[in-house]
Amino acid sequence: VQLQASGGGVVQAGGSLKLSCEASGGTSSPYAVGWFRQAPGKEREFVAAITWSGGAPYYGNSVKGRFIISRDNAKSTVYLQMNSLKPEDTAVYYCAVPGGRIAGTIPDVYKYWGRGTQVTVSS
Repeated sequence: VQLQASGGGVVQAGGSLKLSCEASGGTSSPYAVGWFRQAPGKEREFVAAITWSGGAPYYGNSVKGRFIISRDNAKSTVYLQMNSLKPEDTAVYYCAVPGGRIAGTIPDVYKYWGRGTQVTVSS
C-alpha cells in the first residue's frame, strides 16, 4: 500500500487547512486510515482515524471539535479538515494504514505510512 499525503502549508492561527491522503496498491477493499502528527522533538501523536466504511471516526483530545476526518472510497482518499488551527498544531502530518482492519491510536498498529506533509500555524 502506498500513501500520499498532501495539502499542508502555512496558515495563520484561527485558519483552516484540508489534508488529503490518497492510497494506492494493495487490495481493492478500502482501508481504515489514521492521521498522526509529529512536531520537532516530540513523539508521534494520534490525531484522528476512520474505519473502512467511514463510520465512527475518532479523534485525539487535542483536536476534538476542531478537526474532521472523512473519506471518499471512490477516490481512495481520506481527508482531514483542520479548523481553528493553533500554533501548537504545527507538525508534520502523516497518514497511515494499519496492518489489520482496526485503526487504533497507537502508531505501532500501523503498517503503512505516507511521507508526511508539513503544517505550520503562525501566531
